[in-house]
Amino acid sequence: MDQVFGLPAGVFWLAMGITLFSGIVKGAIGFAMPLIMISFFSTFLPPEYALAGLILPTLTTNLHQTFRDGFAPAREAAWEVRRFILVTIIFICVSAPFAQYIPHVGFLLLLGIPITLYAGLQLMGVPLALKLHHQRRAEWILGTLAGLYGGISGIWGPPLLVYLLSSDIPKAQNVRIQGVVFLIGSVALLTAHLTTGLLTGDRLMFSAFLIVPAFVGMLLGFQVYHRLDQARFRWWTQLLLVVTGANLVRQAFM
Repeated sequence: MDQVFGLPAGVFWLAMGITLFSGIVKGAIGFAMPLIMISFFSTFLPPEYALAGLILPTLTTNLHQTFRDGFAPAREAAWEVRRFILVTIIFICVSAPFAQYIPHVGFLLLLGIPITLYAGLQLMGVPLALKLHHQRRAEWILGTLAGLYGGISGIWGPPLLVYLLSSDIPKAQNVRIQGVVFLIGSVALLTAHLTTGLLTGDRLMFSAFLIVPAFVGMLLGFQVYHRLDQARFRWWTQLLLVVTGANLVRQAFM
């Protein structure tokens, strides 16, 4: 078979392998799946396929992460960051229609620069926490940034992580809130791009097939979580994100 969902067969299977790896990372550390997927996808897929491909795998794995501890804890977590969630959803819908009109070079820079800076600062041990003198204002501002960036790139995690670190939320609740926000954002992203036409036809089928390696990878990642030193695994993940982000910037300038 030369073509799979409008892509060369080799490209399709490469995307499946990358999704498997990103699932392992998500199962082990709880986040970074869309960062890894979009960083690698953007090096060999058209932008519309790169974005469409991550939508359904992240939606379904976030669903599992959110309700792993039950419905009541998930509801409590959602209420705690309700303002952040609301504004994120609004601005995902605002920015999503522009995703298909961003030039390829701009798309690479929008992804590469923030990913490299974010992972690089963490790798160097620079704390990302901010002094939140006005908690509600911080939720509105960071939620707006997350939504604007999420609608275009499919990634809204970094502003959320900055907010959670700055709020000094306990670890268990921190992970649960990540799951809730990522899930609700995933639903908003899916809804937005069903209306823009990006997630249709071959791109929809491509994204649907990537659910399988995403879940297999996440189950393997749970095993990694219990067997490997978490801090060391996170360090390697951050190093990988720096390399992939820098490669995106390199491609843009080439």
